[in-house]
Amino acid sequence: MPIRIPDNLPARKTLEDEGVVVMDSTRAARQDIRPLQIGLLNLMPNKERTETQFTRLIGSTPLQVDLTLVRITDHHSKNTSEDYLKTFYKTWEDVRAEKFDGFIVTGAPIANMPFEDVKYWAEMVEILKWTQTNVHHTMFICWGAQAALHHFHGARRYRMPSKAFGVFRHKILNQRSHYLRGFSDSPMVPVSRYNDIDKSSLGPDLEVLIDNAEIGVCFIDDPKHRAVHMLNHLEYDNRSLADEYFRDIKAGLNIAPPKNLFPNNDPTQEPENRWRSHAHLLFQNWINELYQTTSFDLADIGK
Repeated sequence: MPIRIPDNLPARKTLEDEGVVVMDSTRAARQDIRPLQIGLLNLMPNKERTETQFTRLIGSTPLQVDLTLVRITDHHSKNTSEDYLKTFYKTWEDVRAEKFDGFIVTGAPIANMPFEDVKYWAEMVEILKWTQTNVHHTMFICWGAQAALHHFHGARRYRMPSKAFGVFRHKILNQRSHYLRGFSDSPMVPVSRYNDIDKSSLGPDLEVLIDNAEIGVCFIDDPKHRAVHMLNHLEYDNRSLADEYFRDIKAGLNIAPPKNLFPNNDPTQEPENRWRSHAHLLFQNWINELYQTTSFDLADIGK
């Protein structure tokens, strides 16, 4: 089944070229089943690329999904024009009265800044609280996950001795988790972060589902808050880490190539994508859980 996104969103052509079924509003209105309502709070500077990465995965589900793109209300993007944002995005103030079956909060390029020093932290706290009344289930990604764990659980974040950068083999700790159906025992996962979560600060109401002994926690289930926390980036395309590496090299940073990304560790070769299937599995499993457990009447969410 298709995903419904704004008709002129640039990601649409990319998705259609890849064979993802995208539905226009007229056709969607004739469907008898209720579409799942999913919101994407996009905190990344390259909005279009991030939209494409997430809609690619959401659009592969067999269910009809209406996707709402959301941004922080008072934050002005340096990398995306205001016209683009006004055309395709709603502010959180615009949607705060709405209900969603699922909501995704992306990462943000502010990993080394204390949470309370982030300019939009006050609104972020309001959004985190709002997910407990207006959202059936939330997926927090990277910085979004760190922020949610900090707010809801007081989890301690610490800076690692060096940046975890590359594609790393991880271990599944609970094969029976609904979110990990079909996962192999040791999936490869893209990682790009300086920080990790202190496991000793994770209380018994949290369950680590995917882990790596070298670089730490990857994926956490948070049933009390109807959420999951993905510290890494299964949504990335094959060029995401490579482009980050070349950007840092251009900026004069002394950084090694991302591990296990380039064939023969040669940055002149095209990166291989060895996590795509697990990315699709994760999002299909998550959306299936939304469909199986959400209220038929959106108004009942949060009651």
